[in-house]
Amino acid sequence: MNRIYLDHAATTPVDPRVRQAMEPYFEYTFGNPSSIHGFGQDALVAVENARKEVAKLLVADPQEIVFTSGGTESDNAAILSACRTFREKGNHIVTTAIEHHAVLHTCRFMKEQGFDVSVVPVSTEGIVDPDDIRKALTKKTILVSVMHANNEIGTIQPLREIGAIARTNSVCFHTDAVQTFGHIPVGADDLHLDFLSLSGHKLYGPKGIGALYIRKGTPFSPLIHGGGQEKNRRSSTHNVPGIVGLGKAAELARTEMTEENQRIKALRNRLHETIGRNTEGVRLNGHAVLRLANNLNLSIDRVDGESLLMRLDMEGIAVSSGSACGSASGEPSHVLLALGLSPEQARGSIRITLGRPTTEAEVDRIADVLKKTVGELRSLAS
Repeated sequence: MNRIYLDHAATTPVDPRVRQAMEPYFEYTFGNPSSIHGFGQDALVAVENARKEVAKLLVADPQEIVFTSGGTESDNAAILSACRTFREKGNHIVTTAIEHHAVLHTCRFMKEQGFDVSVVPVSTEGIVDPDDIRKALTKKTILVSVMHANNEIGTIQPLREIGAIARTNSVCFHTDAVQTFGHIPVGADDLHLDFLSLSGHKLYGPKGIGALYIRKGTPFSPLIHGGGQEKNRRSSTHNVPGIVGLGKAAELARTEMTEENQRIKALRNRLHETIGRNTEGVRLNGHAVLRLANNLNLSIDRVDGESLLMRLDMEGIAVSSGSACGSASGEPSHVLLALGLSPEQARGSIRITLGRPTTEAEVDRIADVLKKTVGELRSLAS
């Protein structure tokens, strides 16, 4: 059985060119970048070259890039730093109902520490209204955190407008760009950002590596203390192979992103149209146009999403019932509930996310298998 992977929003396979770039740093150029001898300095050059590649993709200064272990650490570092450094100004955070748990749970933690948190709703298509952000601001607001694109439904948020509101009101602005970095243009200054979180394994790089963009001049209080690496912004011995891999993945994305998006969007549209013709009672979740090219989140009437997911897996097709981080809880997606779906509709949803290896033949196969499987499950239910 040929297995088909269509869960690229959860993680992506490491591109062979990324793996090849990383390999020397496991065995030959293995030095610690903090060491002053040749072995260490060779590794340091690799780290700084990767920093430049990440910065190029963000249209940022390399010194504004801090390497971390991934998106979750970057989200935590940005939020906790803003709360510490701006505490004298106020104790109010504004975020949205569809954020990743790395943001929502961190905001919940800060609420336990005495901070006030306003959670702004979204439209039925999953879009944040910038005016709702404006209305939520108070004199004590110190941070606005709005994701660039949602990991479950792929909706792309109006960050430029939201960022301008935050900048006008002298409020720190953070975005979780884990789903967009390397997939659509992300200009940190153009979006008026103070902090931006990203992760390597979402753009065909390795797991366990990410970065935090910190706008030059933005006060920052480290999350991790120790040896003073990353100019005292993130202590810990550098993950050199991972950093090299992230840098190579960013380089490839910068040169191939436009063409890749066009190809994947055409495949996604083909899949959506075929499913719509073949299967009744299917609804698209999220905005039809303002969404990532690879994302297709569908609610299917009279079908349990988990049952459908397992049946598809038995056919060798890997999709998701939501975010990988939340799928083990058994609870309906907080994102879909925020869109106004009932718990039953949310539980009857699947997320299909295409990627660099996805082919036309794979798209046609899942459409056929989905039609057959949905029919079988509906027959069993009735």
